[in-house]
Amino acid sequence: MVGPSLTDHPICLAYPRRTRKDQNIEDTVRQIAPFFEYFRLEPSRLNQDKIRLEWKEKGSDAYFNASALSGGTLRFMCLATLLLQPVLPAVILLDEPELGLHPAAISLLADLLESASQRTQILVATQSVTLVNQFTPDFVWVVERTNRQSVFQHLESADMSAWLENYSLGELWEKNVLGGRP
Repeated sequence: MVGPSLTDHPICLAYPRRTRKDQNIEDTVRQIAPFFEYFRLEPSRLNQDKIRLEWKEKGSDAYFNASALSGGTLRFMCLATLLLQPVLPAVILLDEPELGLHPAAISLLADLLESASQRTQILVATQSVTLVNQFTPDFVWVVERTNRQSVFQHLESADMSAWLENYSLGELWEKNVLGGRP
């Protein structure tokens, strides 16, 4: 195996005891799911080597499993858990992480991506104007298909300053000023 294994750097939510990192993840999830109180992680009764994810709703004594969440909420929980890890992999590749997310969650996701990018390389493929609008041109690369090859063009704020006085980055993309068309 190349690089560290999961046993070297376990995902924080897999710890049976509560840690500050768990609370940070839970605090982040609450920003987009205010009904969420906390995670409960217990070994599965059928296989003690597997952890069962349950969560508690505020104002209720009941615990729910992941199937009681919307796809977008579950996706956000997974992304927050990944991006808030104390040790990140050398590269994170995400394909359309914004799918199913509320616009407020997309904004928070962008903050998480930018923060994690200070500690690792992150590549995100997106078709979301809302997500693109959360970044400056310096964070964006546009990919075009030319002569049966993918051609990458790095945007730069200095080159776009006149445009950005009147338009958002997403609007420029929609107007095909940036390229990146299907």
